[in-house]
Amino acid sequence: MIFYQECLGGELFFQTVGESPLSDTMPAKMKDCILHSMLTKNKLVLMGTDMVGDNGLKKGNTISLMLNCDSEEEIKISYKKLSAGGIQTQPVALSFWGALFGDLTDKFGNHWLLHFKKNK
Repeated sequence: MIFYQECLGGELFFQTVGESPLSDTMPAKMKDCILHSMLTKNKLVLMGTDMVGDNGLKKGNTISLMLNCDSEEEIKISYKKLSAGGIQTQPVALSFWGALFGDLTDKFGNHWLLHFKKNK
């Protein structure tokens, strides 16, 4: 992500597993892993994570596609459609950061993260 910031500019944010509410439930060796990183510049939002499932890196999980939805209806419909024929890894639910969040692997083996946060 630092490389992308050097290439594209913008502001970079990192949150480690150790800095999150997940810290108490994760092994000590994972505390320094990046749970959430975000590079923002104008309308560009590039997000990343070090979190990988028990099977390690393989085609389809080396990147995650993030879909930032505009409504609760959109996230639920998109999740249903994208997960058809795939794997519903984490159904859409309220996250610890106050947004609706879900993830899945589509029928082509691509990992998706879906997110919706209401404006207060």
